[in-house]
Amino acid sequence: MKLLILSAFLVLAAANTYSPDNDDIDIESVVSNVEVLRDFINCFNDNTPCDEVKSDFKKDLSEVFETSCSKCTDKQKHIFKRFIDEARVKLPSEYGVFLQKYDTQGKYIQPLQAAISGF
Repeated sequence: MKLLILSAFLVLAAANTYSPDNDDIDIESVVSNVEVLRDFINCFNDNTPCDEVKSDFKKDLSEVFETSCSKCTDKQKHIFKRFIDEARVKLPSEYGVFLQKYDTQGKYIQPLQAAISGF
């Protein structure tokens, strides 16, 4: 019986997180190359087509902002934190468009940054 309850809990927990399919992305190589970083943010801003990896991240962005990444794994929080930190500094214009697209009223970015700050 305990095993059944534990299994149900693990399935429920897994259902409440985003897919880990692209958690192995080398985010440091993305953020260290401004052109690659620009490719990601331009995809997210609907300025260029998205490949499969970028599309996978993009599909959840609105919810990530609205819920302060509550369904993100620790790895996804780290990826998103690194992306935001570097995009804000290296691509301020594109980052501004990104924020306007996903946080039109400016009410989600501070709670989101707080939620991912330790990652």
